[in-house]
Amino acid sequence: MPKTSLQGKPICITGASSGIGAATAIACARAGMPVVLAARRTDRLEALADQIRASGGQALPIACDVTDPDACRAMVDACIAQFGSIFSVFANAGYGFIQPFHKSTDDEWRGIFETNLWGTTNAIRAALPHLLHARSGHILICSSCLARFAIPNYGHYCATKAAQAQLATSMRHELRPLGVHVSSVHPVGTATEFFEVSQAIGGRPDPVIQQTRRFIQPPERVAKAIVRCLQRPRPEVWTSLPMRAIAAGITLCPTWADWAMRRARPVEPESEGAPGLDVDREPPA
Repeated sequence: MPKTSLQGKPICITGASSGIGAATAIACARAGMPVVLAARRTDRLEALADQIRASGGQALPIACDVTDPDACRAMVDACIAQFGSIFSVFANAGYGFIQPFHKSTDDEWRGIFETNLWGTTNAIRAALPHLLHARSGHILICSSCLARFAIPNYGHYCATKAAQAQLATSMRHELRPLGVHVSSVHPVGTATEFFEVSQAIGGRPDPVIQQTRRFIQPPERVAKAIVRCLQRPRPEVWTSLPMRAIAAGITLCPTWADWAMRRARPVEPESEGAPGLDVDREPPA
């Protein structure tokens, strides 16, 4: 497939105030894409927009809570009004928290699905009619390596990431004949706020999270891979071949995965209210 020029093709990025979202916005702007920066932390968005403009790029910051469908439609409308069209949407906003299933509440589960999954669908639904009309465009969904396997105390987060990955796969087959590409992004641990907060459970290091230190990557590495995917679309974006191999191995031999988890001896959170985590994108409200 020939390389697609991204010059002048606008993208909306949710959860753009930090981590992978912010890094992707910078990378896309460098590739010539006008960027709509969407998140709730508007002070960070303004600073990021100034940084992009100072480097010669185009950026529009807009307050957006992805759990609100109207806010997502306003984001897309603002993109079209400012830049004339929309080419891509990167559904990236999300959060997570540390809590075993038996201590988590229905409200906690509904809340994380509301943001991570329904927030994704809200952003996509707002952009999709325009992409279908143009018979062109690219939808990106930020899932995780944890879409392929789960770790203790993060079942809720892993469940949302798996749902996003399966949604992307299904949509990819549905929309390819209509001219729209769909890709899922599967980061490993990134050097962002999420990883810093997730180092401790109940004041003690989380052994499973500690095991991922060797896979930590800067968000800029993920951002560059996303830009390459926009230029040459592919089904999934992975930035760690070893982690992808581990995910495949776990699928083939779940007994081995259980043995590895037992070796890690994960610590169960002691408090009823474990800390919320910024999953690289946006913190919970």
